[in-house]
Amino acid sequence: MHRVMRRLVSRYEIDRFVRENGPDPFRILVSCVISLRTKDEVTFPATERLFRRASEPQTMLRVREATIAKAIYPAGFYRRKAAQIRAMSRMLVDSFDGRVPDEIDELLKLPGVGRKTANLVVTLGFGKPGICVDTHVHRICNRLGWVETQHPDLTEDALRRVLPARHWIPINETLVRHGQECCTPLSPRCSACPVDADCRKTDVDRSR
Repeated sequence: MHRVMRRLVSRYEIDRFVRENGPDPFRILVSCVISLRTKDEVTFPATERLFRRASEPQTMLRVREATIAKAIYPAGFYRRKAAQIRAMSRMLVDSFDGRVPDEIDELLKLPGVGRKTANLVVTLGFGKPGICVDTHVHRICNRLGWVETQHPDLTEDALRRVLPARHWIPINETLVRHGQECCTPLSPRCSACPVDADCRKTDVDRSR
């Protein structure tokens, strides 16, 4: 695992999310919501437009839902996400004194927040240990043979048992980049993969 992670981290730029959003937990939280089913090149400008209007839960509540939707368009499901952003902001103000909680279980109480988002906020917003597992991390860890799981939540549990702690925070962005550029869902580019020799290629029927 260490050899694979070292090679992939050295290949990819893995601080883009933090560089674009900074360490502010609320901005990371909102950006995560916007990013679901949305490309990075849409997510980052959308977050910037929205945060020029409101940059904390209290001020976000003064922005109309339709205005939030307009600011984050063309993010996927932008109207639904606008409602979630206002609902999250309301709960943060009413239940958390306007502050983003730094515990996964507390973050999961917020509307629209799943384990992926909660882990990303905890790791990037607070520097606390967590493993953010999305479809890329789930797919690649199973292909590599690190885990044998059927769902991202189960992959997170399995990785917490076997992955060295120093790799917990960088694994998400590293494997997301690798999944986008090389280890794609269908016909992965194994001939160009820097860790091909260390991969079991589980469930890979065809590759390039």
